[in-house]
Amino acid sequence: MIYIKLNEDNFEYDIYSLVKAFYPKEDVRIGTDEAPVDEDVSFTMDVKYADHVLTLDGKEVEIDYSNRPDTKNRLKLAIYKSLSERTGKTLPWGTLTGIRPTKISLGMIEEGASDDEITSYMKDTYLTSQEKIDLSLEVSHKEHELLSKIDYDNGYSVYIGIPFCPSTCLYCSFTSYPIGLWMKKLDDYIDALEKEMAFTAEACKNKSLTTIYIGGGTPTSLDAEHLERLLSLIDKYFDTKSLLEYTIEAGRPDSITYEKLQVMKNHPVSRISINPQTMNQKTLDLIGRFHKVEDIHRVYGWAKELGFGNINMDLILGLPGETIEDVQYTLSEVEKLSPDNLTVHSLALKHSARLNYDKEAYEDYLVENSQKHMDICLEAARRMDMEPYYLYRQKNMAANLENIGYAKEGKEGLYNILIMEEKQTIMALGCGTACKFVTDHGKTVTRCENVKDVQLYMDRIDEMIERKRERLREDLKWL
Repeated sequence: MIYIKLNEDNFEYDIYSLVKAFYPKEDVRIGTDEAPVDEDVSFTMDVKYADHVLTLDGKEVEIDYSNRPDTKNRLKLAIYKSLSERTGKTLPWGTLTGIRPTKISLGMIEEGASDDEITSYMKDTYLTSQEKIDLSLEVSHKEHELLSKIDYDNGYSVYIGIPFCPSTCLYCSFTSYPIGLWMKKLDDYIDALEKEMAFTAEACKNKSLTTIYIGGGTPTSLDAEHLERLLSLIDKYFDTKSLLEYTIEAGRPDSITYEKLQVMKNHPVSRISINPQTMNQKTLDLIGRFHKVEDIHRVYGWAKELGFGNINMDLILGLPGETIEDVQYTLSEVEKLSPDNLTVHSLALKHSARLNYDKEAYEDYLVENSQKHMDICLEAARRMDMEPYYLYRQKNMAANLENIGYAKEGKEGLYNILIMEEKQTIMALGCGTACKFVTDHGKTVTRCENVKDVQLYMDRIDEMIERKRERLREDLKWL
């Protein structure tokens, strides 16, 4: 265990994230007391805040506490240099621990900065590697191009959450519930969603709807009848003809049927996901994906047969037991299908994931990711005529890398960019979702969350709608 001793509570999250990036397998704790004597402590880091000075393990750094962002950056630089000296290693993203590194480069592009100016800033301020700066610039220029068609002030997007799955995967920490236990209450859930749809449509009647994204959970865990009802209600309440994009995260092949794909095709859905995560059967069995590799090929074939022209596939790098040869095999199988989008995730173990809280059961399995893994994915994407168009990061990512989306020209996922870059208001409907109210082109972002428990969501739907009404009135002045 690594213990971080503070003389006052401040910047705990930033300190924890950076130390964890250097020591991903260590338990990291932060407190104002002395390190616990009854536990095995690898080392203690001592951080003291004082007037105009920050002391880290006895070394002083001048600090202007009135400038909180600068204070945070100086603190992280000091910690980074100390840990880099201790471990002999560097991090590809430097001191950046946030989930949206491209907000920095995109913001500077929008303000007219040159690539050289952005490069210098990211190197000097965050110690970011040249490779990741180049990636950030490539993605940010693409985002800047795509976002030029978006009306930030008079537009909005809608996210609809379906919090059900056939089963919970080993690595998953999303809000999801076994669909088998909720079949008798699906109509009640959709009733609650309809109330939110009616409110949202009325509250946003003077705005233009840009994108719709139905995620989860696994939206296709709904049977065809309930999926049809859901999509018909969307048609009823929203102007789907003006949409730039309408995505359904079909997700797990074991939840997709020809009939469900036909239901989607009968509505103006323009983009779907079919997510294998891996093409190695032994890994699918281990992580709790109850389908066969052949099912992925069959479902993808159905989607192409029905005329879906924009199909995304998700992969995860760092799944337990997978070697780089396994990843290469997965990519070779995906290339045979040649989807329109490819989203590559670096495994990020959240506290609530079974792979984390029951890790002793899987300690014999290799969990490996590296820049080489990311590089072979980039090479495969480019062989499929795809280029990177968005990226984001998560806490506790394997090898401290990133998640990155690739797409063929004109097939980029606009919602993915909007949710990550926080440029447009997103109205979120459903259990466990969170609205993002955006003003000043992303300078101010506030959240309004729905409860995560399905039954409480249905019981308290009127209360949550009233909360949104008040926040829309206060934060956006829309009502």
